[in-house]
Amino acid sequence: MEMKEIVYDVCIIGGCGHVGLPLGIMLAVKGKKVCIYDINEDDIKVIRSKKMPFMEEGAEPLLEQVIDNGKLALSSDPSCLSQSDAALLVIGTPVDEHLNPKFRLMKEVIDGILPYLYDGQLLILRSTVYPGLTKRINDWIKESGKKIHIAFCPERILEGRAIEELESLPQIVSSFTDEGLTRSSELFALLTKDLIIMEPLEAELTKLFTNVWRYIKFSISNQFYMIANDYDLDFYKIHHAMTHNYPRLKDFPGPGFAAGPCLFKDTMQLAAFNNNEFQLGHAAMLVNEGLPNYVVKQLKKRYALSQMTVGILGMAYKAESDDIRESLSYKVKKIFEIEAKKVLCSDPYVMDENFVDEKTLIAESDVVIIVVPHKRYKNLDIHKKKIVDIWNVLNSGSRI
Repeated sequence: MEMKEIVYDVCIIGGCGHVGLPLGIMLAVKGKKVCIYDINEDDIKVIRSKKMPFMEEGAEPLLEQVIDNGKLALSSDPSCLSQSDAALLVIGTPVDEHLNPKFRLMKEVIDGILPYLYDGQLLILRSTVYPGLTKRINDWIKESGKKIHIAFCPERILEGRAIEELESLPQIVSSFTDEGLTRSSELFALLTKDLIIMEPLEAELTKLFTNVWRYIKFSISNQFYMIANDYDLDFYKIHHAMTHNYPRLKDFPGPGFAAGPCLFKDTMQLAAFNNNEFQLGHAAMLVNEGLPNYVVKQLKKRYALSQMTVGILGMAYKAESDDIRESLSYKVKKIFEIEAKKVLCSDPYVMDENFVDEKTLIAESDVVIIVVPHKRYKNLDIHKKKIVDIWNVLNSGSRI
Protein backbone atom coordinates (compact mmCIF):
# COMPACT_ATOMS: atom_id res chain seq x y z
CA MET A 1 0.00 0.00 0.00
CA GLU A 2 1.35 3.43 -0.90
CA MET A 3 1.75 5.98 1.84
CA LYS A 4 -1.23 8.29 2.16
CA GLU A 5 -1.23 11.82 3.46
CA ILE A 6 0.00 11.90 7.07
CA VAL A 7 -2.87 12.92 9.34
CA TYR A 8 -1.68 11.56 12.69
CA ASP A 9 1.65 11.60 14.51
CA VAL A 10 0.82 8.35 16.29
CA CYS A 11 -1.74 5.59 15.82
CA ILE A 12 -2.16 3.32 18.86
CA ILE A 13 -3.28 -0.17 17.86
CA GLY A 14 -5.60 -1.68 20.45
CA GLY A 15 -5.58 1.71 22.08
CA CYS A 16 -8.79 1.60 24.14
CA GLY A 17 -7.20 -0.41 26.93
CA HIS A 18 -5.27 0.24 30.12
CA VAL A 19 -1.92 0.68 28.35
CA GLY A 20 -2.84 2.44 25.12
CA LEU A 21 -5.48 4.95 26.18
CA PRO A 22 -3.55 6.74 28.97
CA LEU A 23 -0.50 6.93 26.68
CA GLY A 24 -2.61 8.29 23.83
CA ILE A 25 -4.13 10.90 26.11
CA MET A 26 -0.74 12.02 27.41
CA LEU A 27 0.84 12.24 23.95
CA ALA A 28 -2.16 14.28 22.80
CA VAL A 29 -1.78 16.55 25.84
CA LYS A 30 1.83 17.10 24.76
CA GLY A 31 0.62 18.28 21.35
CA LYS A 32 0.79 15.17 19.19
CA LYS A 33 -2.11 14.27 16.92
CA VAL A 34 -3.11 10.81 18.10
CA CYS A 35 -5.50 8.22 16.67
CA ILE A 36 -6.77 5.40 18.84
CA TYR A 37 -7.43 2.38 16.62
CA ASP A 38 -9.48 -0.40 18.20
CA ILE A 39 -12.09 -2.93 17.09
CA ASN A 40 -14.09 -2.51 20.32
CA GLU A 41 -16.90 -0.24 19.14
CA ASP A 42 -18.46 -0.06 22.60
CA ASP A 43 -15.28 1.35 24.15
CA ILE A 44 -14.86 3.77 21.26
CA LYS A 45 -18.37 5.06 21.86
CA VAL A 46 -17.68 5.56 25.56
CA ILE A 47 -14.39 7.37 24.93
CA ARG A 48 -15.95 9.62 22.28
CA SER A 49 -18.44 10.66 24.96
CA LYS A 50 -15.40 11.84 26.95
CA LYS A 51 -15.72 9.08 29.52
CA MET A 52 -13.04 6.59 30.54
CA PRO A 53 -14.06 2.93 30.04
CA PHE A 54 -12.08 1.99 33.17
CA MET A 55 -10.73 3.60 36.32
CA GLU A 56 -7.64 5.76 35.79
CA GLU A 57 -6.84 8.56 38.21
CA GLY A 58 -6.80 12.00 36.60
CA ALA A 59 -7.48 10.74 33.09
CA GLU A 60 -11.02 11.92 32.39
CA PRO A 61 -10.45 15.71 32.46
CA LEU A 62 -7.48 15.27 30.13
CA LEU A 63 -9.52 13.02 27.84
CA GLU A 64 -12.17 15.71 27.56
CA GLN A 65 -9.49 18.29 26.80
CA VAL A 66 -7.81 16.36 23.95
CA ILE A 67 -11.10 15.34 22.34
CA ASP A 68 -12.37 18.93 22.45
CA ASN A 69 -9.18 20.34 20.90
CA GLY A 70 -9.05 17.65 18.23
CA LYS A 71 -5.73 16.13 19.29
CA LEU A 72 -7.26 12.71 20.01
CA ALA A 73 -9.30 10.81 17.43
CA LEU A 74 -10.74 7.30 17.48
CA SER A 75 -11.32 4.81 14.68
CA SER A 76 -12.22 1.18 14.07
CA ASP A 77 -10.93 1.44 10.49
CA PRO A 78 -7.37 0.07 10.13
CA SER A 79 -6.67 2.41 7.22
CA CYS A 80 -5.86 5.07 9.84
CA LEU A 81 -2.54 3.24 10.25
CA SER A 82 -1.45 4.31 6.78
CA GLN A 83 -2.15 7.92 7.71
CA SER A 84 0.16 7.85 10.74
CA ASP A 85 3.83 8.69 11.04
CA ALA A 86 4.25 6.10 13.80
CA ALA A 87 2.19 3.09 14.84
CA LEU A 88 2.28 1.88 18.43
CA LEU A 89 1.16 -1.67 19.24
CA VAL A 90 -0.05 -2.41 22.77
CA ILE A 91 -0.87 -6.10 22.37
CA GLY A 92 1.41 -8.41 24.36
CA THR A 93 2.12 -12.13 24.43
CA PRO A 94 -0.40 -14.18 26.43
CA VAL A 95 0.19 -17.69 27.78
CA ASP A 96 -1.91 -20.74 26.95
CA GLU A 97 -3.50 -23.37 29.20
CA HIS A 98 -0.12 -25.14 29.38
CA LEU A 99 1.59 -21.93 30.57
CA ASN A 100 3.49 -21.52 27.31
CA PRO A 101 3.59 -18.25 25.32
CA LYS A 102 1.01 -17.92 22.53
CA PHE A 103 2.74 -16.45 19.49
CA ARG A 104 -0.09 -17.00 17.03
CA LEU A 105 -2.06 -13.99 18.27
CA MET A 106 0.85 -11.63 17.66
CA LYS A 107 1.50 -13.13 14.21
CA GLU A 108 -2.17 -12.68 13.32
CA VAL A 109 -2.09 -9.06 14.50
CA ILE A 110 1.05 -8.30 12.48
CA ASP A 111 -0.40 -9.99 9.40
CA GLY A 112 -3.59 -7.96 9.87
CA ILE A 113 -1.89 -4.56 10.07
CA LEU A 114 0.88 -5.23 7.54
CA PRO A 115 -1.15 -4.13 4.48
CA TYR A 116 -1.60 -0.69 6.09
CA LEU A 117 2.06 -0.12 6.99
CA TYR A 118 4.40 1.67 4.60
CA ASP A 119 8.14 1.95 4.01
CA GLY A 120 9.87 4.27 6.45
CA GLN A 121 7.14 4.06 9.09
CA LEU A 122 7.97 3.54 12.77
CA LEU A 123 6.30 0.62 14.59
CA ILE A 124 6.73 0.64 18.38
CA LEU A 125 5.90 -2.42 20.49
CA ARG A 126 4.73 -1.24 23.91
CA SER A 127 3.36 -4.26 25.81
CA THR A 128 5.36 -7.08 27.34
CA VAL A 129 6.52 -9.65 24.80
CA TYR A 130 8.34 -12.96 24.95
CA PRO A 131 12.11 -12.33 24.75
CA GLY A 132 13.21 -12.33 21.13
CA LEU A 133 9.75 -11.65 19.75
CA THR A 134 10.62 -8.08 18.78
CA LYS A 135 13.38 -9.45 16.53
CA ARG A 136 11.00 -12.06 15.15
CA ILE A 137 8.48 -9.36 14.26
CA ASN A 138 11.30 -7.38 12.65
CA ASP A 139 12.12 -10.48 10.58
CA TRP A 140 8.47 -11.09 9.64
CA ILE A 141 8.13 -7.58 8.33
CA LYS A 142 11.43 -7.75 6.46
CA GLU A 143 10.29 -10.99 4.83
CA SER A 144 7.19 -9.16 3.60
CA GLY A 145 9.41 -6.78 1.68
CA LYS A 146 8.52 -3.70 3.70
CA LYS A 147 11.12 -1.49 5.35
CA ILE A 148 9.72 -0.53 8.74
CA HIS A 149 11.65 0.77 11.74
CA ILE A 150 10.83 -1.56 14.64
CA ALA A 151 11.23 -0.39 18.25
CA PHE A 152 10.46 -1.90 21.63
CA CYS A 153 9.64 0.63 24.35
CA PRO A 154 7.94 -1.24 27.23
CA GLU A 155 5.37 0.33 29.52
CA ARG A 156 6.06 0.07 33.24
CA ILE A 157 3.17 2.02 34.73
CA LEU A 158 1.02 1.02 37.67
CA GLU A 159 -2.52 0.58 36.43
CA GLY A 160 -4.65 3.39 37.83
CA ARG A 161 -1.61 5.68 38.15
CA ALA A 162 -0.63 5.82 34.48
CA ILE A 163 -1.23 9.54 33.98
CA GLU A 164 1.23 10.37 36.76
CA GLU A 165 3.77 7.65 36.08
CA LEU A 166 4.08 8.18 32.33
CA GLU A 167 5.90 11.39 33.24
CA SER A 168 7.54 10.40 36.53
CA LEU A 169 9.13 7.10 35.48
CA PRO A 170 12.08 6.62 33.11
CA GLN A 171 11.19 5.41 29.62
CA ILE A 172 13.09 2.48 28.11
CA VAL A 173 13.77 2.85 24.37
CA SER A 174 15.23 0.27 21.97
CA SER A 175 15.25 -0.30 18.23
CA PHE A 176 17.05 -2.16 15.46
CA THR A 177 17.85 1.02 13.51
CA ASP A 178 19.37 4.34 14.41
CA GLU A 179 16.40 6.16 12.91
CA GLY A 180 13.97 4.02 14.87
CA LEU A 181 15.89 4.78 18.06
CA THR A 182 15.98 8.51 17.32
CA ARG A 183 12.29 8.79 16.48
CA SER A 184 11.20 6.67 19.45
CA SER A 185 13.40 8.72 21.77
CA GLU A 186 11.95 11.97 20.45
CA LEU A 187 8.42 10.68 21.04
CA PHE A 188 8.95 9.52 24.63
CA ALA A 189 11.08 12.56 25.46
CA LEU A 190 7.79 14.46 25.35
CA LEU A 191 6.88 12.64 28.55
CA THR A 192 10.27 12.57 30.31
CA LYS A 193 13.87 13.42 29.61
CA ASP A 194 14.92 10.33 31.60
CA LEU A 195 15.40 7.85 28.75
CA ILE A 196 17.25 4.54 29.01
CA ILE A 197 18.65 3.32 25.69
CA MET A 198 18.97 -0.45 25.30
CA GLU A 199 19.13 -3.27 22.77
CA PRO A 200 15.69 -4.85 22.13
CA LEU A 201 16.47 -8.14 23.91
CA GLU A 202 17.84 -6.24 26.90
CA ALA A 203 14.69 -4.15 27.03
CA GLU A 204 12.45 -7.22 26.78
CA LEU A 205 14.25 -8.91 29.68
CA THR A 206 14.23 -5.70 31.73
CA LYS A 207 10.43 -5.67 31.61
CA LEU A 208 10.11 -9.37 32.40
CA PHE A 209 12.70 -9.34 35.19
CA THR A 210 10.94 -6.39 36.83
CA ASN A 211 7.53 -8.10 36.95
CA VAL A 212 8.96 -11.48 37.95
CA TRP A 213 10.96 -9.89 40.78
CA ARG A 214 7.77 -8.44 42.22
CA TYR A 215 5.92 -11.76 41.84
CA ILE A 216 8.69 -13.64 43.66
CA LYS A 217 8.75 -11.07 46.49
CA PHE A 218 5.01 -11.56 47.02
CA SER A 219 5.45 -15.33 47.06
CA ILE A 220 8.09 -15.10 49.81
CA SER A 221 5.76 -13.09 52.00
CA ASN A 222 2.88 -15.46 51.27
CA GLN A 223 5.02 -18.48 52.14
CA PHE A 224 6.09 -16.86 55.40
CA TYR A 225 2.45 -16.05 56.15
CA MET A 226 1.42 -19.69 55.73
CA ILE A 227 4.30 -20.92 57.89
CA ALA A 228 3.38 -18.51 60.69
CA ASN A 229 -0.30 -19.35 60.41
CA ASP A 230 0.44 -23.08 60.64
CA TYR A 231 1.92 -22.34 64.06
CA ASP A 232 -1.07 -20.19 65.05
CA LEU A 233 0.99 -17.00 64.88
CA ASP A 234 0.00 -13.61 63.53
CA PHE A 235 2.43 -12.95 60.69
CA TYR A 236 1.80 -9.20 60.86
CA LYS A 237 3.52 -9.02 64.26
CA ILE A 238 6.50 -10.77 62.73
CA HIS A 239 6.39 -8.60 59.61
CA HIS A 240 6.38 -5.47 61.76
CA ALA A 241 9.38 -6.71 63.73
CA MET A 242 11.22 -7.48 60.48
CA THR A 243 10.59 -4.15 58.78
CA HIS A 244 10.27 -1.51 61.53
CA ASN A 245 13.17 0.95 61.18
CA TYR A 246 15.16 -1.75 59.41
CA PRO A 247 16.19 -0.33 56.02
CA ARG A 248 17.39 -3.62 54.54
CA LEU A 249 13.81 -4.89 54.53
CA LYS A 250 12.02 -1.68 53.57
CA ASP A 251 10.86 -3.23 50.27
CA PHE A 252 9.52 -6.44 51.83
CA PRO A 253 5.78 -6.59 51.02
CA GLY A 254 3.00 -7.90 53.17
CA PRO A 255 1.14 -11.09 52.19
CA GLY A 256 -1.87 -11.11 49.89
CA PHE A 257 -3.44 -12.52 46.77
CA ALA A 258 -0.86 -11.75 44.06
CA ALA A 259 -2.57 -11.74 40.70
CA GLY A 260 -3.42 -9.63 37.69
CA PRO A 261 -2.77 -9.60 33.97
CA CYS A 262 1.04 -9.32 34.16
CA LEU A 263 2.93 -10.85 37.07
CA PHE A 264 1.90 -14.50 36.76
CA LYS A 265 1.96 -14.42 32.94
CA ASP A 266 5.37 -12.82 32.75
CA THR A 267 6.81 -15.28 35.24
CA MET A 268 5.67 -18.14 33.06
CA GLN A 269 7.05 -16.44 29.94
CA LEU A 270 10.45 -16.09 31.57
CA ALA A 271 10.33 -19.74 32.61
CA ALA A 272 9.54 -20.79 29.05
CA PHE A 273 12.34 -18.59 27.70
CA ASN A 274 14.77 -20.31 30.06
CA ASN A 275 13.73 -23.81 28.91
CA ASN A 276 11.55 -24.18 32.02
CA GLU A 277 14.67 -24.21 34.19
CA PHE A 278 13.41 -21.49 36.50
CA GLN A 279 12.86 -23.06 39.88
CA LEU A 280 12.31 -19.74 41.66
CA GLY A 281 9.60 -18.72 39.21
CA HIS A 282 7.78 -22.02 39.37
CA ALA A 283 8.00 -22.08 43.17
CA ALA A 284 6.58 -18.55 43.32
CA MET A 285 3.71 -19.60 41.07
CA LEU A 286 2.90 -22.60 43.28
CA VAL A 287 2.87 -20.42 46.41
CA ASN A 288 0.84 -17.51 45.01
CA GLU A 289 -1.62 -19.63 43.06
CA GLY A 290 -1.87 -22.02 46.01
CA LEU A 291 -2.89 -19.36 48.54
CA PRO A 292 -6.65 -19.65 47.77
CA ASN A 293 -6.48 -23.43 48.30
CA TYR A 294 -4.58 -22.90 51.55
CA VAL A 295 -7.26 -20.55 52.86
CA VAL A 296 -10.01 -23.07 52.12
CA LYS A 297 -8.03 -25.93 53.66
CA GLN A 298 -7.49 -24.01 56.89
CA LEU A 299 -11.15 -23.03 57.13
CA LYS A 300 -12.24 -26.62 56.56
CA LYS A 301 -10.21 -27.65 59.59
CA ARG A 302 -12.20 -25.27 61.80
CA TYR A 303 -15.69 -25.03 60.33
CA ALA A 304 -18.35 -27.10 58.61
CA LEU A 305 -18.09 -25.12 55.37
CA SER A 306 -20.66 -27.26 53.63
CA GLN A 307 -23.27 -25.79 55.97
CA MET A 308 -22.07 -22.19 55.72
CA THR A 309 -22.38 -19.14 53.50
CA VAL A 310 -19.06 -17.62 52.49
CA GLY A 311 -18.82 -13.97 51.47
CA ILE A 312 -16.01 -12.72 49.21
CA LEU A 313 -15.21 -9.02 49.48
CA GLY A 314 -13.40 -7.73 46.40
CA MET A 315 -13.43 -9.23 42.91
CA ALA A 316 -10.99 -6.97 41.06
CA TYR A 317 -7.38 -8.09 40.82
CA LYS A 318 -6.13 -5.28 43.05
CA ALA A 319 -7.34 -2.50 45.33
CA GLU A 320 -9.12 0.58 43.98
CA SER A 321 -9.53 -1.00 40.55
CA ASP A 322 -12.36 -2.26 38.38
CA ASP A 323 -10.10 -4.63 36.43
CA ILE A 324 -10.93 -8.31 36.97
CA ARG A 325 -8.35 -9.76 34.55
CA GLU A 326 -6.65 -12.79 36.15
CA SER A 327 -8.07 -11.89 39.54
CA LEU A 328 -7.55 -14.60 42.14
CA SER A 329 -10.94 -13.67 43.58
CA TYR A 330 -12.54 -15.84 40.93
CA LYS A 331 -10.32 -18.77 41.84
CA VAL A 332 -11.33 -18.31 45.48
CA LYS A 333 -14.96 -18.18 44.37
CA LYS A 334 -14.72 -21.42 42.36
CA ILE A 335 -13.16 -23.34 45.24
CA PHE A 336 -15.74 -22.16 47.75
CA GLU A 337 -18.57 -22.99 45.33
CA ILE A 338 -17.46 -26.60 45.75
CA GLU A 339 -16.80 -26.52 49.48
CA ALA A 340 -19.41 -24.11 50.89
CA LYS A 341 -23.21 -24.15 50.98
CA LYS A 342 -23.43 -20.73 49.30
CA VAL A 343 -21.04 -18.06 48.04
CA LEU A 344 -21.76 -14.32 47.92
CA CYS A 345 -19.56 -11.80 46.10
CA SER A 346 -19.27 -8.03 46.30
CA ASP A 347 -17.08 -5.30 44.83
CA PRO A 348 -17.86 -1.57 44.75
CA TYR A 349 -16.02 -1.08 41.45
CA VAL A 350 -17.00 -4.20 39.50
CA MET A 351 -20.44 -4.25 37.97
CA ASP A 352 -22.05 -7.70 38.02
CA GLU A 353 -25.77 -8.38 38.45
CA ASN A 354 -24.95 -11.48 40.47
CA PHE A 355 -23.02 -9.55 43.12
CA VAL A 356 -24.58 -8.19 46.31
CA ASP A 357 -23.80 -5.01 48.21
CA GLU A 358 -21.36 -5.12 51.11
CA LYS A 359 -23.96 -4.84 53.87
CA THR A 360 -26.00 -7.71 52.46
CA LEU A 361 -22.90 -9.85 52.12
CA ILE A 362 -21.82 -9.21 55.69
CA ALA A 363 -25.30 -9.80 57.08
CA GLU A 364 -25.86 -13.09 55.25
CA SER A 365 -22.37 -14.63 55.42
CA ASP A 366 -21.04 -16.93 58.11
CA VAL A 367 -17.44 -16.37 56.96
CA VAL A 368 -16.14 -13.26 55.21
CA ILE A 369 -12.98 -13.36 53.08
CA ILE A 370 -11.35 -10.03 52.22
CA VAL A 371 -9.67 -10.94 48.95
CA VAL A 372 -9.03 -7.39 47.69
CA PRO A 373 -7.94 -4.64 50.12
CA HIS A 374 -10.21 -1.83 48.92
CA LYS A 375 -9.76 1.14 51.28
CA ARG A 376 -13.47 1.36 52.04
CA TYR A 377 -13.39 -2.06 53.69
CA LYS A 378 -11.42 -0.59 56.61
CA ASN A 379 -14.61 1.04 57.87
CA LEU A 380 -16.91 -1.96 57.59
CA ASP A 381 -18.43 -3.37 60.75
CA ILE A 382 -17.45 -7.00 60.31
CA HIS A 383 -15.35 -7.63 63.41
CA LYS A 384 -17.97 -9.93 64.94
CA LYS A 385 -17.91 -12.21 61.93
CA LYS A 386 -15.49 -15.02 61.15
CA ILE A 387 -12.96 -13.08 59.08
CA VAL A 388 -10.10 -14.04 56.81
CA ASP A 389 -8.10 -10.85 56.38
CA ILE A 390 -4.76 -11.80 54.85
CA TRP A 391 -4.12 -8.16 53.82
CA ASN A 392 -4.75 -6.96 57.40
CA VAL A 393 -7.25 -4.41 56.09
CA LEU A 394 -8.92 -4.20 59.49
CA ASN A 395 -5.58 -3.66 61.22
CA SER A 396 -6.23 -6.40 63.75
CA GLY A 397 -3.72 -8.96 62.52
CA SER A 398 -4.37 -12.06 60.49
CA ARG A 399 -4.88 -15.66 61.51
CA ILE A 400 -7.00 -18.28 59.82
